[in-house]
Amino acid sequence: MHDFHVHSSYSADCKYCMETMIKGAIKADAKSIVFTDHIDYEYGSPDINFVFEIKDYLKDIMRLRNKYKNDVQILSGLEIGMQPYLNEKNNKLVQNHEFDFIIMSTHLVEGVELHGGDFFKNKKKIDAFEQYYNEVLLNLNSFSNFDVVGHLNLIDRYINFMDKSNDSLDIGDYRDILKKVLEKIISMGKGIEINTSGYRYGISSCLPNIEIIKLYKELGGEIFTIGSDAHTPSDIGHNFDVAKALLKELGYTHMSMFKNRRNNFIKID
Repeated sequence: MHDFHVHSSYSADCKYCMETMIKGAIKADAKSIVFTDHIDYEYGSPDINFVFEIKDYLKDIMRLRNKYKNDVQILSGLEIGMQPYLNEKNNKLVQNHEFDFIIMSTHLVEGVELHGGDFFKNKKKIDAFEQYYNEVLLNLNSFSNFDVVGHLNLIDRYINFMDKSNDSLDIGDYRDILKKVLEKIISMGKGIEINTSGYRYGISSCLPNIEIIKLYKELGGEIFTIGSDAHTPSDIGHNFDVAKALLKELGYTHMSMFKNRRNNFIKID
């Protein structure tokens, strides 16, 4: 099992140090993990700061990589929270350091975070979804120094913020903008992440869900990693068997592994 989305206490929303997460990975019989801690410049919330000292981060990874080299492969990465106007700042960050893997995620739309619910106020579902995916497309058009797009349909995780009486919605209602997003990812030679955290958050699916993964495959998408988005040791590798079975059912035989920013396809075990 290779978990390509693991957090540590370098992320402001995780309380477990790297070594504790590594011990969790070993217990889960992981062959490799990638630390992809949050860098979200100008996140916009006074309650949380998603920025840390990169040199200390990479130093800790190197130290622990050597200590646990016989137990699990430890790779370095980031989860960059992208906003369109931050392209130069994020690009400089990635260029000035050596990482194995970079996730680009969209956590805010026009500067408003999804997590707090403010983004959804006084919006119809279709308007919220179209605005979100347009923001993802803007991010893709402004930044290319990444490997996969993280939890592409993150907005689904926060759908409970919407008025329960609001109109229903399915993928067909916003398929056009979603298709543009997926086509852009594929044309850039990038991939998507199959993030299993949806099961932990009560969505009962991966992020993205099966409909989006099907569309990605129909459009020719081949590059994807699997990540738990673990913030606790016990979350590492969570529901990977379910994700792998789903991908095999859709006809996928191989997944991606990144090292030194290079993609290697490996067989889905």
